Order: sequence, then C-alpha cells, then structure tokens
Amino acid sequence: MGVYRGITQDNPTLQGGTAYSLNLVTPSIGGTALAATAAEINAAADMSTRLVSASAATLAVTAADHDGKIIVLNRAAGVTATLPAATGSGAVFRFTVGTAVTSNSDVIKVADNTDVMSGSLYVTDQAAGTGTEFSTTTTSDTITMNGSTTGGLAGGVLTLIDIATNLYAVQGNIIATGVEATPFSATV
Repeated sequence: MGVYRGITQDNPTLQGGTAYSLNLVTPSIGGTALAATAAEINAAADMSTRLVSASAATLAVTAADHDGKIIVLNRAAGVTATLPAATGSGAVFRFTVGTAVTSNSDVIKVADNTDVMSGSLYVTDQAAGTGTEFSTTTTSDTITMNGSTTGGLAGGVLTLIDIATNLYAVQGNIIATGVEATPFSATV
C-alpha cells in the first residue's frame, strides 16, 4: 500500500477559474495576510458551541467565551450574569431563558458603576396576552427577571451590544406573569 503524501497543488483553482494562493505557514489567502487569530476564526465558524448553558448561580460573561453565542439561562433558582466592561468592542451577548425562574431571579448586570444600558425591553404577560415596553433610564445598569412581573419565563430573548465605552445597547422581548413591571434598575 502506498504512502499518502497529501495534496501537492500549491495554488488551487476554485469554481469560476479563479486561482488562489493559500499559505498556511504564514496565514494568507491570495497574498493578503489574515488578521484574525485562530481563536477568532473558531469563534466565528464553530457552530457546535453556539448555545452556552448557564446553570450555575453566577456567570462571568466574556467576549472570548460568549460574543456571538446564545447564553441559555437554565437555573430555576436564577442566574446572575455579569457583563464585561463596555469598551465599544461591538461584542454581542444574547440571552434566552431556558428554565423558568421559580425562586430568586435571573439578573444581567454591568461590570462596574460607570457602565450603563440604553434601550428597551418588551415584557409580555403570558397569561393575559398583553405587553408593555419598558425603556432604560440614564442610570440603568441591571436587568432583573423575577419569574413573575419582570420576566423570567422560558422563551424570553434579549440582546446586549457593547456599543461604546461605558455603554451597552439593549433590546428584547421577555415573558412574565401578572401585570408587567420594568426589569431595569440601577444596582451596580
């Protein structure tokens, strides 16, 4: 049996007849150096880790582990997720409630007392089929879903985007029971 020596073609031609020079020693394609790190390429391309289950009492959210992923809040006793300091990185953190909160609360908060959130969340009363949109104030830095009037039922979805130094944009739709109340506060 022969020894496999790999593909020897240095400049593969892709559909359409365009030749590409692929250098894997000093990563470049067609002479253009790749600026992305292996970790960044994996983060963008690895679909096996798209969902991140948060089932412990606390979660330290990081860009490396959570940017572009969907964090599933999976603890009936609630999860407190702390975002990284807002720097204007463009990092996108998505949350969904996978397990309804039955005690304590699901909490998403900023890292320090200089960061705030700006935007709104639509809170839907699941039983009544009604809803109310709540906006942040200039000091909002925490989202609390208490499993009742401020959300925390399974299926709620919200997104926070690091848009500037000290500022997260927030939007989403969370599911509550009873008369809706604002999930926003200033606690950090």
